[in-house]
Amino acid sequence: MQKIKITYGQEILEIDKGTTYYEVTEKLKLQNVLAAQVGYEVYPLDAKITESSTISFLDVTSLAGYKIYQAALKFLFYVAVSELYPDAEVTFLHSVPKGILSEIRMPHNLTAEEISKIKGHMASIVEKKERFYKYRLDNQDAFHYFKNHGEEEKAYNVQNVAKEVITVYRLRNHINYFYTMMPYDTGVINRFELVFLGRNRIVLVCPNVTSGNHIPEYVHYENIVANFMASKKWLRKMQVPYLSQMNNLVSTSKIEDFIHSNEIVYQEDLLTACEKIISLRDVKLVLIAGPSSSGKTTTMKRLSAILRSHGYDPIGLSTDDFFVNRKDTPKNEKGEYDYECIQAIDLELFNQTLQALLNKEEVELPEYDFVNGEKQFKGKKACLKENSILLIEGLHCLNDDLIPYIDAKYKFKIYLSPFIPLNVDRHNYISTLDLRLIRRIVRDNRTRGKKVDQTIAEWQIVRSGEEKYIFPYVYQADMIINTALAYEVGVLKIYAIPLLFSVGVDSEYYSESRRLVDYLQVFFTIPSEYVPKDSVLREFIG
Repeated sequence: MQKIKITYGQEILEIDKGTTYYEVTEKLKLQNVLAAQVGYEVYPLDAKITESSTISFLDVTSLAGYKIYQAALKFLFYVAVSELYPDAEVTFLHSVPKGILSEIRMPHNLTAEEISKIKGHMASIVEKKERFYKYRLDNQDAFHYFKNHGEEEKAYNVQNVAKEVITVYRLRNHINYFYTMMPYDTGVINRFELVFLGRNRIVLVCPNVTSGNHIPEYVHYENIVANFMASKKWLRKMQVPYLSQMNNLVSTSKIEDFIHSNEIVYQEDLLTACEKIISLRDVKLVLIAGPSSSGKTTTMKRLSAILRSHGYDPIGLSTDDFFVNRKDTPKNEKGEYDYECIQAIDLELFNQTLQALLNKEEVELPEYDFVNGEKQFKGKKACLKENSILLIEGLHCLNDDLIPYIDAKYKFKIYLSPFIPLNVDRHNYISTLDLRLIRRIVRDNRTRGKKVDQTIAEWQIVRSGEEKYIFPYVYQADMIINTALAYEVGVLKIYAIPLLFSVGVDSEYYSESRRLVDYLQVFFTIPSEYVPKDSVLREFIG
């Protein structure tokens, strides 16, 4: 047998050619390994090693490892429910902060005891280290398999993929796919929690990139779940619960009408927000917060237009224009500039400016030069009239530490996020994180000339800031606006796929870019000319 050498950290092992990565983890006595990485390519643990190489192993603290862990946990949950309640139908609805929102459709309402029973069954499968077996099915075989098992939306997704072979996985007697590879066995999916919300809804919680190997504490945001479920209800009314129906609208030339209907829903949310603001006569500050790529700029502009039509004089401000000069920006534990923390804003100048405006004084507003990293004053002035109202957008707008000296009765807080309600199929959805990342990739390249690698590299820093500085304050929002458009991925695909393909195998973000490419392949392309000029999507595609 031919021998080859592999390097892992400081160790060099001589192994037989054809040894699997899993066998290497056993030799090294490594735990909680989800996949192997050689260079910047990620491999499943059952893959064979055919040449000498330097290997690293991924756990849940890596981006690729986290996606694998999430998918395996969903599969594990699906199998446990299916075996305990054969007539039940499991649907994974959407991502929520620190979890996955799922729903079990069955004749009766589940009890807390039954949820414990499901968790116990999952734990028993984990303890037995059951294998995830990979199969490569002919496209037509996969189509017929899912169609015969009553999963028509999956069958048509398979049919629409331009691949002759489809990779699926089997756990026990259940076959499924989740758009990513699976770990070697269930033994590594040993840290999870099930949070029962009632009404047969359960949140699956697992470790993530920022929590390390610990299960993060789940904090329930009922306003987020209610907002998402309202969007889901609208899609069911439109008879477009799954991607296959959306693709059918594209192929039958009916997508333009759907786009107009979808845009009206977003407009109605803006009108509702303005009605609430107008009804609260004391409100002088409308504070608009949201994570990166949530559409804050467009939402502020459109709210301003509606308020103007009601006789108001809206004045827009961005907290980004009040950044301290770059040399004064705080640094994180890695010594990098931390633009996400609230101390990155010149709070003294910001509050002085607001107080002067509320006192009817004329003030000169700064504009932040992101190239030079300095505030500049170019003669842009503002003064509040009797009918004026301030609209302020920024990362920290839900945090009372931003404006501590102004009474709450003068503030109206809006939280934005794109909770796209369209499911790819009953077990796969478009996560808020993936949608925002795709939006950001397209916008960063168009407006700042950034390469995809750079955007993805910055993404984890941005995400960490959101966990610290936005999500803990969502409960304070007076209103939540969903800025996702159910059709938008089909439009973004046109711009995103060429950019994602530009990421080479020599990039550490190669695997992540290819994962997104594979995900986008099932969406039919939607021409951008159908998108209205004032759509929130224009903020990203131009």
